[in-house]
Amino acid sequence: MTHEMREAWNHRQETKESKQHMEDKPQYPYATHLNVRYRQLELVDTPALISACKDRWYNQTLCQVNDSVVRLGVMQGEYHWHKHEKDDEFFFVVEGRFIIDLEERSIELLPRQAFVVPRGVVHRTRAPEKTIILMMETADIIPTGDAG
Repeated sequence: MTHEMREAWNHRQETKESKQHMEDKPQYPYATHLNVRYRQLELVDTPALISACKDRWYNQTLCQVNDSVVRLGVMQGEYHWHKHEKDDEFFFVVEGRFIIDLEERSIELLPRQAFVVPRGVVHRTRAPEKTIILMMETADIIPTGDAG
């Protein structure tokens, strides 16, 4: 598949996902791209994605590994409180400072530190400065949290 064909396919997937989410979910001011950006045996070019990022809260699925996905986050600001009833979330800080607020405490992560939020735990994430993270979670997770 050529680069142009892949870009066109990705755009169609994002449009389809956006329409589906608009019908089913509240709208949030985040740029969340659930399409798998890179296939197996393809170089994952995170520097290009990071340098092209113009959003304050950007989340791009990079690749799929078995039943999970690896996502890139480029963010500054604060996410809303939410939880995932069936899914754990893994956060790894590449650059910057990332805070995970839980109901009873906050965890501050610095570069090369990681943390797992277990399923069912209410949390929100914050980045007081531009921060780059990697996330690993199941492919079926809804990044904005479960309804209800």
